[in-house]
Amino acid sequence: MNTTRLGDLEVSVIGLGCMGMSQAYGTPDLAESERTLHRALDIGVTFLDTANAYGMGHNEELLGRVLAERRSEYILATKFGIWREDGKRSINGRPEQVRARCEESLKRLDTDVIDLYYLHRLDKTVPIEDTVGAMADLVTQGKVRYLGLSEVSAKTLRKAHAVHPISAVQSEYSLFTRDPEEHVLPACRELGVGFVPFSPLGRAILTNRLVAVDTSDKSDMRSTMPRFQGENFEDNRRIVQAFANLAEAAGCLPGQLALAWLLAQGPGITPIPGTKRIGYLEENAAAADIALSEADLAEIDAVVDPDKVSGERYVPAGMMSLDRD
Repeated sequence: MNTTRLGDLEVSVIGLGCMGMSQAYGTPDLAESERTLHRALDIGVTFLDTANAYGMGHNEELLGRVLAERRSEYILATKFGIWREDGKRSINGRPEQVRARCEESLKRLDTDVIDLYYLHRLDKTVPIEDTVGAMADLVTQGKVRYLGLSEVSAKTLRKAHAVHPISAVQSEYSLFTRDPEEHVLPACRELGVGFVPFSPLGRAILTNRLVAVDTSDKSDMRSTMPRFQGENFEDNRRIVQAFANLAEAAGCLPGQLALAWLLAQGPGITPIPGTKRIGYLEENAAAADIALSEADLAEIDAVVDPDKVSGERYVPAGMMSLDRD
């Protein structure tokens, strides 16, 4: 597996999103998740992404328990700033929260240091300079090596970077979600900040394996997402089918072509497709070996027009929580 850089941090060019091992996409399979984590390191997928909110701490505990003896073999990224209490979601970036949440994550992860520590969402009631200032203190104390931000605007990134170097911005980015291209990606390139696309497979729709979403299954977060409802989903499936035809002609799987497209957008981009299955992990990792020409990229862009994707990423409340100014 080749590597790239997020600022000064070297990571595998494709990472592993671990959220689905604990929540969001149906019933967790702990035994298979454990095998998948070990297999990831074995094949060079050594950039692992989690958060304190995933499974209310369960996901961090999983990594800490399963990979404690292999800590030196992987780059660990986790996040703070989103939490659920009494079923309600809250965003908190106050400086005292930064310190407290980091200590909790270190304990759950069974480690002395976090390689990349993200603010999960911007707390719009707290100046970003205050939050990042407290995060910078963690670097000084040796508890964190590098800092990141998730789902922030270019404006917020610039403010944060002026306080302490930001190594990576993590945001949803895929053939279906091109929002970062307008402002955030150019700002990252200007500042030397890496970019980490989450949901790079459009929450599995770009694999062409997702043929239906059970809207009654509340363990699957897609059950409430507009893109996966009714006519929106059917419209989007038609786009994916045309894309799958391109992948077949190229001799690869649709998901692999979607990841290769992301990697072709420039250096310093490390997608983190999530899975709890070894088979899908290995498929995703193989995308790193696919080279696309300018003609290939133009053909993909012609088939997958983001303006024709139906439905928002989240319900209105979720869209409101994004930093889009």
